[in-house]
Amino acid sequence: MSETTYALGHSSAEIQRLKNQAAMLRPITERLLRGAGIDIGGRVLDLGCGAGDVSLLAAELVGPAGYVVGIDHSQEVLNVARKRAQEAGLRQIGFVRALVEDSSVDESFDLVIGRYILIHQQEPVALLCKAARLVRPGGSLAFHEVRMSGVTKSFPYVPLWDLTINLVRIALQSSVSNYDGADRLGEHFTEAGLPYPHPFCEELVGGSADSPLYGSLAELLQTLQPQPERTRIMTAETIAMDGLESRLRDAVIEARSQIYGPAQVCAWARL
Repeated sequence: MSETTYALGHSSAEIQRLKNQAAMLRPITERLLRGAGIDIGGRVLDLGCGAGDVSLLAAELVGPAGYVVGIDHSQEVLNVARKRAQEAGLRQIGFVRALVEDSSVDESFDLVIGRYILIHQQEPVALLCKAARLVRPGGSLAFHEVRMSGVTKSFPYVPLWDLTINLVRIALQSSVSNYDGADRLGEHFTEAGLPYPHPFCEELVGGSADSPLYGSLAELLQTLQPQPERTRIMTAETIAMDGLESRLRDAVIEARSQIYGPAQVCAWARL
């Protein structure tokens, strides 16, 4: 298979955005890992590890007696991941430069996990087949994906929040290969000849002054802005980026609104 391109790139700003995003997603991913059976002393493979957030979490859960391997095709993000593991004192992690689709890892793992991976795959079923071969008998395969096709609103209605959300959704729809992948996890697993997975879904909800959702949405639109401009969906004048995070926060607080981020869909299966 050919290399899958990460639509948002690997700039220093994007790596920092991913770290910020990971802080919000951590509790959900941890529930997925625990549901999938992660345990002390376990061996875990993190597909498309990026800056290493899932690998770091898994390493904490398996402890010093376990081992985690994170793979990614970007040497730049792997360097960041290695440094973070060293700073955290987690010696039970190794990072390998490899394509998710063509990983040459020839060992088996108790758990193989990918976060925000299937949405970027032109052939998600093929990736699942490959990943399943890396799971030992009785081990688990787990994925955490973002549901981009769902309706994300503010209540009471905040025009700036909804406009920003819609622009992000349109830009992502034209950028990622498997836009509705989170809604098709059951289909993808079964087409790969795997057991129907155990799914669950959680939503990110905010509205307080300290909610991380404002910054997360503003950062994501900033990263995506060139894409909608190329497709003539949005020009630089459609929405002012300067101070967007603060303006989103002020608008939501003034309306005493409850805002929703995109739903997170997780699924795992024991093989």
